[in-house]
Amino acid sequence: MASTSVSRVVQASPDEVWNLIGGFHSLPDWLPYIPQSVSEQGGRARRLANADGEVIIEQLTAYELQERSYSYAILQAPFPVTGYLSTLRVHTMPGRPEASEVQWSGRFVPVGVSDREAEALFTGIYQDGLDALVTAIDTR
Repeated sequence: MASTSVSRVVQASPDEVWNLIGGFHSLPDWLPYIPQSVSEQGGRARRLANADGEVIIEQLTAYELQERSYSYAILQAPFPVTGYLSTLRVHTMPGRPEASEVQWSGRFVPVGVSDREAEALFTGIYQDGLDALVTAIDTR
């Protein structure tokens, strides 16, 4: 099993960040390469379309409002992995109420690629996503 994790400090309070990213269907609000999220299974799953028109179906596996985190599994995607489970979490920063640390992590089993290649793929996705989050926060 392979894994990766990316963290980024965001200049906004944890509540402000969570209000933007904490909804399971809110990816289009802050992630430009996911322009659409359609709710399925009564809100427990989402059908995403990326900018290339590829479909990604993800299922919510855990949601912790107090901890400002949610986890999800990929059911269908154009990625060379199986068993994908990811968590998006907003951490408070002691002594810095105006800032947050956002962590996006995942674990998965590569299929047809090495652990290193799969980890690089998702590290890039998470880094690009957190860069987009910073831009979305800065333009609010």
